[in-house]
Amino acid sequence: MKYVNKSVLLWYSPREMYALVTAIEDYSKFMPWCDRAEVVQQHDDGVTARLHIAFAGVHHAFTTRNVNVPDREVRMTLVDGPFSKLEGFWRFTPLQKPGASDEAACKVEFCLSYAFSSRPLSMVISPVFDRIANTFMEAFVKRAEQVYGPR
Repeated sequence: MKYVNKSVLLWYSPREMYALVTAIEDYSKFMPWCDRAEVVQQHDDGVTARLHIAFAGVHHAFTTRNVNVPDREVRMTLVDGPFSKLEGFWRFTPLQKPGASDEAACKVEFCLSYAFSSRPLSMVISPVFDRIANTFMEAFVKRAEQVYGPR
């Protein structure tokens, strides 16, 4: 089992960061390894989404069921793909500037645990996916600067 745990404090609101994470169709615009991303099905509490990876000669897709708590959290569980297990979450905790009355900043946490369905598959995909998984947070921080401007 592999684990990724990242957190960062940002001068963007939980609403802004949540909007970026849940804009799945935009992933291919700012994640160089993402060939395509699509919402497969809408649910009352979230979506089922598929990500297509194309990186270092490796091409695979996986689907997750994402349960959303608006502006606060996105929980992901595996539906299908080259994994035996994949689950994780994005959490957006509001922070306030001293003297401010609104949520001007937030702590963003990204946690992911995953394992591949077979040893041969793990040997091929794991090095690529390990690199990808460790770039998620950085990609969203850069995306926030592009969309909302530097703060």
